[in-house]
Amino acid sequence: MAEHNNEELPLSETNPGVLDYSPVPPTKTPMYQAFNAERYQRQTLIRSIQDRRGNGVRLICYIGGANASIDREDTLGIVELLYNIPPNTNVDFLLHTGGGDVGAAEKLMHMIRNTVGSSQLRVIVPDFAKSAGTLMALAADQIVMSDSSELGPIDPQITLGDGRGNYMRHSVMNYLDAFEFYSNKLQNNPTDTVGQLMLSKLDPATVKLFEAVKNRAQRLAEAHLHRWMFNKTGGNFTEIASKLMDTTQWLTHDQMIGYQAAQQLGLHVQYLKPTCDQWRAYWQLYCQQRLAVKDTQKLFESRYASLPLDGPMG
Repeated sequence: MAEHNNEELPLSETNPGVLDYSPVPPTKTPMYQAFNAERYQRQTLIRSIQDRRGNGVRLICYIGGANASIDREDTLGIVELLYNIPPNTNVDFLLHTGGGDVGAAEKLMHMIRNTVGSSQLRVIVPDFAKSAGTLMALAADQIVMSDSSELGPIDPQITLGDGRGNYMRHSVMNYLDAFEFYSNKLQNNPTDTVGQLMLSKLDPATVKLFEAVKNRAQRLAEAHLHRWMFNKTGGNFTEIASKLMDTTQWLTHDQMIGYQAAQQLGLHVQYLKPTCDQWRAYWQLYCQQRLAVKDTQKLFESRYASLPLDGPMG
């Protein structure tokens, strides 16, 4: 298919009024534009949001599908998003994810913060950023939320094999809570057969691994808050990190931490009314992007980049 269309062809100099069909620099074909029309529409909206924000702000987006999780392959997408952004640029990061690998989350935010440098990073949560997604949000100078927004408890997830080729994702906090519960139960009643049976199913080596993962997640949360969000204003980053991992307060992995609860924890949260123009623009963009991703897919998008990546199920 030719890489031009007739509307862009110049008139012939030798035959006025006749289109010149000699070779011209290739442009996008009509069919190519049709195939990518929705992507172009989203990128136009991103450009419009940036222009209205002003101050040279760049908007980058990470949108995960319903069963997608943060993993090391996401490095490719983040590199794409940061490719044309100069150092020390203000960045708005639109984030939607159910969580995933803590190490990957740490790396992704390390890359983004290195580009932002001394400028400001805002994480915008249109719908939810859970677990490792919450850890990513804690690396912002400010989190932007509205009525539809939610963070979640920091509940690291680990995928382990059962020795028969099957892999399951485990909640680190739930596993450790179960170990503590049945250990205490047996201390109080060593002959409790139910406690003995349940404790026998919990592998000591796995317990040790999960304790290390838990400690790593908490230290990362503290480091993000101390280095970025509370760098200028100060704040009890240790207490906040502990509260975000408190399973007696947040009973389930998917429990909602809305903007009010996030503010009460002490996080720097900017609340935007769902009726304000700025939030409506973010929500319109998010809705279009969610329709563009499949269940296990993630979409990395900016004014210049648009990269869908398939990943493991969350």
